[in-house]
Amino acid sequence: MQSVPIVPVKKLPSFSLVLETENLANADLDGLLQSLASLAQQDVPLTTANEVLIIDSGDTPTQLLDQLCDRYPWLKVHSVPSTTGYYKAKMLGAATATGQVIVYGDSDCTYEAGWLRSLLTPFAQSNDVQIVAGETMTRGVGFYGTAMALTYIFPQYSGENALAPTTQYFLNNVAFRREFLLEHPIPVLLPLYRGNCVIHAKSLRQQGRTIWRQPQARATHAPPSSLSHLFWRFLLIGHDYYWQQRLSAQTVGEATPSRATQSVPNDRDPMSGFKGKMDIFFDRIRKMAKYDRRHLFYLPFTFPIVLASAMLIFIGYTITSRQPDYLLKTYSHLLDA
Repeated sequence: MQSVPIVPVKKLPSFSLVLETENLANADLDGLLQSLASLAQQDVPLTTANEVLIIDSGDTPTQLLDQLCDRYPWLKVHSVPSTTGYYKAKMLGAATATGQVIVYGDSDCTYEAGWLRSLLTPFAQSNDVQIVAGETMTRGVGFYGTAMALTYIFPQYSGENALAPTTQYFLNNVAFRREFLLEHPIPVLLPLYRGNCVIHAKSLRQQGRTIWRQPQARATHAPPSSLSHLFWRFLLIGHDYYWQQRLSAQTVGEATPSRATQSVPNDRDPMSGFKGKMDIFFDRIRKMAKYDRRHLFYLPFTFPIVLASAMLIFIGYTITSRQPDYLLKTYSHLLDA
């Protein structure tokens, strides 16, 4: 793989890194430790950041946060109410931070050592670049890991080298110019569990904005950490697919799903339709085998998990099509209990 051009740190734009703890509500706290350890190994020192913010909504023990701040002096905790959701926490981070570029990571992701430089370099090379998205892959190999690599949200690494336009981004691996993001905020009041960034990306594309994909900014995301996490996560993927289909044909305004619809020809959701799903499925298998050939050994044994995951998505979609807010409300109540 070609390396990212070495741009001296002093020539990179000023930046702020934003993490949040809301994602840890149903995940393993060890993920936060691994995430911060990977950030500490970046070849752009985090001591050069304007700030590294962790937006804490009460999902991490205070004692652990204190220990982490002692271990990583560049880390700053910004406390928010426990009711603060994932996307609101991210946007609060942008409003609080002061860097020219806002870099978003997640507390359950780990990042390659050149990740931060790879995201920041395009901003240094062109003032026209407003959004740079990295690539996030589900980590793990084995009966469970291979099944999650095949069925979970994140695709395999593309294996490409060059910066290129793309249609989407993941909020665990993306950077925005701060002023641009505040002028074009991620909507926070959509009826989705995750996926607001899908709607945001489509809205930006409708406005003629380019989202750049930087394949050398690589991260891995943890798969669901328990049976209950897997059960609810895949049900909610179905919930989100339903709502994304309803919202994707709308011109999304500031934080409201109720604006008048506006059809966009030739811009269909790549997840819609049986053929689209099968194309994605086989593309994943091909890239999984290319990235780690051990996946081919485990692949025949993954089908019970793959089938169960697909059924949960279908059930989630079906329930939501009949009772649009039932699953999200039920899940929220379970977390609050």
